[in-house]
Amino acid sequence: MLGPLEITADDQSLALGGSKQRATLGFLLLRVNKVVATSQLLKALWPEDEAPNSARKILQNTVWGLRRVLAASGDNTSGCDPNAPWVVTQQPGYMLRVSTDQIDLFRFRAQVEEGRARLAAGKPDLAAQQLKDALALWRGPVLADLVEGGVCWPELAAVQGTRLDALEDYFEAELARGRHQAILGELETLVETEPLRERACGQLMLALYRCGRQADALSVYARVRAELVENLGLEPGHDLRLLHQAILNQDPELILPSVPMSAQQSLPMGWSAARPVALADLSPAATVLAPPSAAPAAPRAVDRPRAEAGATLIPAQSRGLPDRAAPAAPPSGATAYGTGELAAPAGRSRVSAERKWLGVLLIRTEPTPEALESPGDVVDRSLAETSAAVREEVERLNGTLAAAIGSVSLALFGVRRSHGDDTARAVRAALAVRDRLAHTGLVEFRAAIDTGEVLVHFGPDDETTPPRVSGRLLDGAQTLLAGIPAGEIHASAGVHHATETAFSYLPTDGPGTGWKLTGPRRDRPGLHTLPIVDREYELELLSGLVELAEHRAAPHLVTLVGADGVGKTRLVMELGRRVAGRPDLAQFLAATTPAPDAADAGPLAVPAELLRAYCGILPGDPPEKVRNKLARPLRELPPGSPSDPDDERALSLLLSLFTDAGADADRGAGGARTADVLDAWRSLLVRAARVRPVVIAVDDLHLADDLLLDCLERLPEAAGPVPLVVVAAARPELRERRPVWGAAAPHTTTLTLAPLSDTAVDRLLDLLVTEPTAGMDKRNGGMLHRTLQGAACHPPADRRRQVRELLRLATPLPERPTGDKSPESLVG
Repeated sequence: MLGPLEITADDQSLALGGSKQRATLGFLLLRVNKVVATSQLLKALWPEDEAPNSARKILQNTVWGLRRVLAASGDNTSGCDPNAPWVVTQQPGYMLRVSTDQIDLFRFRAQVEEGRARLAAGKPDLAAQQLKDALALWRGPVLADLVEGGVCWPELAAVQGTRLDALEDYFEAELARGRHQAILGELETLVETEPLRERACGQLMLALYRCGRQADALSVYARVRAELVENLGLEPGHDLRLLHQAILNQDPELILPSVPMSAQQSLPMGWSAARPVALADLSPAATVLAPPSAAPAAPRAVDRPRAEAGATLIPAQSRGLPDRAAPAAPPSGATAYGTGELAAPAGRSRVSAERKWLGVLLIRTEPTPEALESPGDVVDRSLAETSAAVREEVERLNGTLAAAIGSVSLALFGVRRSHGDDTARAVRAALAVRDRLAHTGLVEFRAAIDTGEVLVHFGPDDETTPPRVSGRLLDGAQTLLAGIPAGEIHASAGVHHATETAFSYLPTDGPGTGWKLTGPRRDRPGLHTLPIVDREYELELLSGLVELAEHRAAPHLVTLVGADGVGKTRLVMELGRRVAGRPDLAQFLAATTPAPDAADAGPLAVPAELLRAYCGILPGDPPEKVRNKLARPLRELPPGSPSDPDDERALSLLLSLFTDAGADADRGAGGARTADVLDAWRSLLVRAARVRPVVIAVDDLHLADDLLLDCLERLPEAAGPVPLVVVAAARPELRERRPVWGAAAPHTTTLTLAPLSDTAVDRLLDLLVTEPTAGMDKRNGGMLHRTLQGAACHPPADRRRQVRELLRLATPLPERPTGDKSPESLVG
């Protein structure tokens, strides 16, 4: 029966006659040793309303023909031998009398039951062999010849289902033995043909995960979920969702089981066997095992009950159960995803677990169809370059590449230390990777961005080990990634809400597909006129230092240190406003250090910006006009020191700032050494400060090139007795790069700005909503004001977080004036 219908006697196949005779035998075999009514046989042989008038006579002749076949298989010519197969006439129809041991279907069922019993008893080796022998009885689909002839009895589907159940049991036993690689091909074939069988999908996910193909395991879940949602309107069951979450969390309970060398392969070095556990133990707070030692092992951070040896790994039906150990045998209807002993990593220390607000970036990069037609070495090189590009852009923006498996890379922002703009960093990283890969033409790029609070597991003293995260955040990002077209970046609603003031988005059509990221906004809100809140004392101190420098004709280096959003830029802006309000006090020049990936990045970008402001050079000025504006102060200012370059040489060097402001660290335009250009720039500022005090403000100095840092740090010392104040605003990274920053300056002050208190943020929001500052929001049609009004209706914690995010993402410095400025007003 398990294949084409066949009767054998003495290893010889018997002729079964025509199709009706074979179909009658097949139907009776499905109900062996049971009376089958004549009416049932007639319905099985002919479709409804198509039976001929002579149908009963044909059935009788068919039964007579079967009896002749059965009689030819032995000495039971009259059917009197109760142990020999025979078709018995018994009201209201017929019964096929035969021992079930002679039918492969029943032998299959018996062997499957025995294999399941051994699996439940914790004997996966014996169970796997028993189930394998049972499956070997199949020669094709049940009653394959009848099916080819058009037979479609419901009983055939049921029998076929028993084979699939047994196949899943076999996979379960092999997973328990650690033979996930050996069954991977069969599992993939089964899931391809039966995409709605959640147990098989779970087994395939587990096998892929243990083979190091985490991304492919998550893709299997995405496919089965799409099938269920589109075809049935259902979400995956609890068990499959639990396994999916465990894979996202990289739960250690999913680690490769311990297997003998002969079974498949040896365990990786440094791993040892551990007892099996229930899938109920797969929790977001799973604890990494401590390294083995001679001393007794320290107690686990979370002491959970463990399953006994030989237990079956099954999903927990309830997270609230006090006893999480799996039963010795799975309950009826339970779905199993692996049995056997699990290995525990040795040599790892305990990890810390902390809830953090992260930016999450998932990137999928796959070869294009055109790339697959290229030589293999070209594709390999392209994929290697793609992986390197992803890592470089993520790390450049202080992100952590937590996993890169197959075509998917997972980047986390804000793991070990929050930078205040981690969500925006994830967005910028996605744009940077997309731009780097756009020109290759060999890679299809997709990215999903999400943000939220998750549980982060990391080694406090080990920055080399990638962190693990737990929570629904990764699940949402993976679901978002599954529906993104090639070349696009989609962000969750949370990311859109947090960064819409800095980046442009378009709504998408499908549900759950998020917002399509198009790029940075061209109308970012400027916060130049925001009221000063909780920074009055720092502002008075800065103003006093400027006055002191003027009074004593002494240079001063002031450094403002603080995370994003604490108010460094706003404080510098307000200082500039105060200085500008007193023309007799000083001249204020400000610039922002460009990001390393910006087109104008380089050691000369900031000096060019400051000199442009000092001389009134506009972006559209022709070269000759730029030259004239630079030459005028050189001609009218007092001469510099004897070591300074002469005016002609200084003019040539300063002109290079506007022909190649982003030159490399060694040479500017025309071959001029960058160090010489910086010396000429410094000399001009010192000469200007002798006529009128100068305040230089540089924002985001932590991004500056080392040459520029050296120049600015030594500027007060090299200036001599002139009223020159350098105000540097930077994140704490500056202290990491330069622990003794400013130590050589004759007069130096460092202010560390703490984040605004909740009271200060609430006060700022109230001021902005009830008394919006005039002119604050004209460039973007009131977008900022509308956003802040909406934030006032949110819960306090969400409201404060949104206001802080707006402060981080706002335009760092005011735009340059568009009108022409005369050098006289700047020099004199």
